[in-house]
Amino acid sequence: MPAHPIGSVTRTGPAFVLLGAVQILLICGITVISVALPAVQYELGLDRGELALVSSAYGLSFSGLLLLGGRLADLYGRRRLFLLGLGLFGCASAAALLAPGFGPLVLARFAQGIGAALAAPAAMALLPALFPGPSRRARALAAWGGLSGVGAVLGMFLSGVIAQWASWRWAFAVLVAASLLALAAALRLLPSDGPVRRGLLDVLGALLAAGGLSMLSYGLLGGSVARIALGALLLIVFALVESRAAAPLVPLSFFASRPRAVALAAIVLASAGMAGSMFFLSLHLQQDRGLSPLRTLAILLPYGLVLIATGAVAGRLSARYGPRVLLVVGLFVATVGLALVSALDGGLLAAGLLVLPLGVGLTFAGATVTVVDDVPERQAGLAGGVVNTAMEVGPTTGLAALVVVASGHAGGYGFALGAAACTFALAALLAAALLRPHIRR
Repeated sequence: MPAHPIGSVTRTGPAFVLLGAVQILLICGITVISVALPAVQYELGLDRGELALVSSAYGLSFSGLLLLGGRLADLYGRRRLFLLGLGLFGCASAAALLAPGFGPLVLARFAQGIGAALAAPAAMALLPALFPGPSRRARALAAWGGLSGVGAVLGMFLSGVIAQWASWRWAFAVLVAASLLALAAALRLLPSDGPVRRGLLDVLGALLAAGGLSMLSYGLLGGSVARIALGALLLIVFALVESRAAAPLVPLSFFASRPRAVALAAIVLASAGMAGSMFFLSLHLQQDRGLSPLRTLAILLPYGLVLIATGAVAGRLSARYGPRVLLVVGLFVATVGLALVSALDGGLLAAGLLVLPLGVGLTFAGATVTVVDDVPERQAGLAGGVVNTAMEVGPTTGLAALVVVASGHAGGYGFALGAAACTFALAALLAAALLRPHIRR
């Protein structure tokens, strides 16, 4: 079925909704079995190490291949890569649904991550075709910034509901159905690609980036110093290779802009704070307070609702005050939210579940627009890959650090979240100082 060019608000709106829904779907795939992991372990007879690999396989391949996915989208067409990645994600979800044991399930989760790594940067790179004007594009990107957070929260909620009332396999059935619907809509709504561009593909850089990010993430998740060191070494070699490559996977000049570097750091920090707070709160409510998965999700529901509402208004706020103002204000608001959540009880916790997602949502919105600002059209896929990589690296590194802090102090979860609040406060002050000369409406 041929794609239609997008030149009207009528078709632009549905296309943006489609791309946003797919972004949510891809992030949802990471957390969609999080609450149901005990059921997976029981049915398949897995030990803790095998269960951890089932949980992390998706994120490892997703985060490791995002930069390559962005480069492929720039070379071979955003629509083509989006459809290919979404199709692979759907097929891999079907394989996970039918997996008879540990090996096939892990392979299916890895394949899901590969599909997501192709589709996610291509989806973000399609936005300039939908919103050619700078102001409309900035509003769209501001709204886009909070979608990953929505996807993570939605996946957790879906996982809890399925764990309460159905088999964990139904989680993958939902992903298959959503993928099929999205593919059908994409064939109608997305603009056609132009001819395939000529360009070199930095294969060595792609392998080093994928290996380094995957090994670093795996090492942090498992607490392995050797894997962390190897991952860091591979990333250092990657940077050296990119500085000398004729057609680098990620030109190091992309990070030369101070606002862009600050914005990427803010995305890493905000995604880390969101993942860490949700992880600790889920454990605290179920293990310390003895609540069921469903009651835990009900308590955390305001978090997701505020995150969705913030994304809905972020575009207007960005247009009025500027994305860099949103970034700095978001970090300060998130600091207050983390401080409230660290109380882990009563009205302070309830207030924190409203304030924290507001700050995270504003930070994501302002930072996403800042990263993409002034990026040439030929590097739209690269920008999408870098933003999504920052979104995925943050939870892995941040959660690992917070777990170490929590396990090493008598205050446990509350102390770790308080330490995160202090980190956010310092980051907010530093971002305000670094961005002050660059803030403009």
